[in-house]
Amino acid sequence: MGEPIIRMENIEKHFGNVIALAGVSFDVQPGECHCLLGDNGAGKSTFIKTMSGVHKPSAGQIYFEGATMSFDSPRDAMNAGIATVFQDLAMIPLMSVSRNFFMGREPTKGVWPLKRFDIDRANAITLEEMGRMGIHLRAPDQAVGTLSGGERQTVAIARAVYFGAKVLILDEPTSALGVRQTSNVLATIAKVRSQGVGVVFISHNVRHAMAVGDRFTVLNRGKTLGTATRGEISAEELQNLMAGGQEMAQLEGSLGGTV
Repeated sequence: MGEPIIRMENIEKHFGNVIALAGVSFDVQPGECHCLLGDNGAGKSTFIKTMSGVHKPSAGQIYFEGATMSFDSPRDAMNAGIATVFQDLAMIPLMSVSRNFFMGREPTKGVWPLKRFDIDRANAITLEEMGRMGIHLRAPDQAVGTLSGGERQTVAIARAVYFGAKVLILDEPTSALGVRQTSNVLATIAKVRSQGVGVVFISHNVRHAMAVGDRFTVLNRGKTLGTATRGEISAEELQNLMAGGQEMAQLEGSLGGTV
């Protein structure tokens, strides 16, 4: 494997006496989907917030494109090319798809004091970028709230890629979606990878991770339990790592295999 886009070595994060991360290492290659798996409370959210500039690590080092990097804010991470799509998507349902697509980065035309939002350009770009992700909108000026959950996820992903994301962090993108919408989002991830973007897929759903992942890292109580590549580990083995396979086996034995 070549030089990763981002590499995090022995990352620790302390909140007072609470140790949220205890020496986590993780990296993402161009065009790779690296899945970060773990149950609730495993440290996934703290880790991605450290990667995306929300938290500064208490110890450890971040390397971006081979150079030592320290993010002072999420804006620093975004400017470097790290985009995060959180579960709430940060969208305004009553605003149009194109307005949400360009929120805070609107293309303009004219000169001051007549400078204004270039709606025709925004609409054309939105249609093109959504089409590249396999979503064909009825109209770019339809309210984003009229889209399905999977389509809204695709808007957020397409927006991040259009604005130059080199690493795309997806925080539980399929957790609240139905089967068809989940399939659409997983297909979108495959399209993003084909463009050379490194994807960090955060999930506690092993089946979804196995559908798109190239590598799998399991977190448990702020520590990594190991990283495996596709073909080296089964879905059942991943599930056991996440859930505590030894504890479950012991419980099944004590209850006569009824768990």
